[in-house]
Amino acid sequence: MTYARITILVENTARDRGLLAEHGLAFWIEWGSIRILFDTGQGQALRGNAGKLGIPIQSAHAVVLSHGHYDHTGGLHDALDMARNAFVFAHPAAFAPKYARNADGTARAIGIQEPDERASRGRLTWVHGPLQICEGLHLTGPVPRLTDFEDTGGAFFADEGCLRPDELPDDQAAFLETSAGTVVILGCAHAGVINTLNYVRQLTGHRPVHTVIGGMHLLSAGEERMRRTVEELRRLEVKQLLPMHCTGFEAAARLWREFPGRCFSCPVGGRIDLSP
Repeated sequence: MTYARITILVENTARDRGLLAEHGLAFWIEWGSIRILFDTGQGQALRGNAGKLGIPIQSAHAVVLSHGHYDHTGGLHDALDMARNAFVFAHPAAFAPKYARNADGTARAIGIQEPDERASRGRLTWVHGPLQICEGLHLTGPVPRLTDFEDTGGAFFADEGCLRPDELPDDQAAFLETSAGTVVILGCAHAGVINTLNYVRQLTGHRPVHTVIGGMHLLSAGEERMRRTVEELRRLEVKQLLPMHCTGFEAAARLWREFPGRCFSCPVGGRIDLSP
């Protein structure tokens, strides 16, 4: 392994002229000769940002879906239009109906709006558990929910009547094994960021977690959840935190305050070079 880099293609904030921000997330992972698109954003920014940044999505070996919400899957059609030979890795529940409840009690659909038929034509790999894409690059599959202070982070439902809660069993993360420690890439961490990190530690024989990047879905977290999340991150001795997307402004500010010198911003166009 001689080369490892993560480039942010879609995020809520953008850095340079010509790049678009949208409420969503997409990462381009270069791991040796392997190219992975992790999530696809809402679909308005992916193609243009990739062109501006010189990212050859057509060379992707795989498209990974962290879960089935629109802000992570809306660009799937464009991604597969560009990366015609890519395999898709997702949990079956990612393609199930998903809803959120509005303040007035009505519901809105937040799942994959138009599942791309090409994702099922022999190129879709269901992720039911931990899976190695290639040496050093893995998916967690569904994350065990063991903490008593984390939840999915919102009022999510599996039906339009908002009667059946959606526990988002499709939520998964990716992780890279580098010489400095494990790099964990989150979509929204609906299983809980601490649950996710503890599970990654279990899967890697308790190797130290060096970097955590992505959405942590703490935007509606109360004081108790934030306090215990900070305590656990401190216990895990995470060296770098890059809170993005659904982490929420207040939660991200809290993390920056609690971990001075260890938190970093990561808008569209940001690149993280890793030591394999």
